[in-house]
Amino acid sequence: MATEQTVGKLAFELVSPERLLMSKPVDMVVMPGTEGMFGVLKGHAPLIATLAPGVVDVYEAGQIVDKIFVGGGFAEVTGERCVVLAETALPISKIDRADAEAKLAAATTEDARRLYRAMAEAAKAA
Repeated sequence: MATEQTVGKLAFELVSPERLLMSKPVDMVVMPGTEGMFGVLKGHAPLIATLAPGVVDVYEAGQIVDKIFVGGGFAEVTGERCVVLAETALPISKIDRADAEAKLAAATTEDARRLYRAMAEAAKAA
């Protein structure tokens, strides 16, 4: 049953291998797709997209209310909901910039460098 708070909202879930990080109705979500940033509103055309390491911005009332770093994954979008299955995910406030930069310096693969570079940049911008 729709309530006044959920009418016109997109049902959003963000799941990592460890746990469900977020499940709530939102106005919009902007994500780092491997083909570029993209936004999802209620009524969006169905799609499945791969995600690059970066920040998922959650909007309510025209403002970003949550910023979550994802280390890649997938997004499944329908007209009513968006589910992000993230390889890794954590709130921007929980990122240790010095640790991310140290891991970037020690990374031995391009995938690891991409992940820790994005993580360090997200922490710097927070």
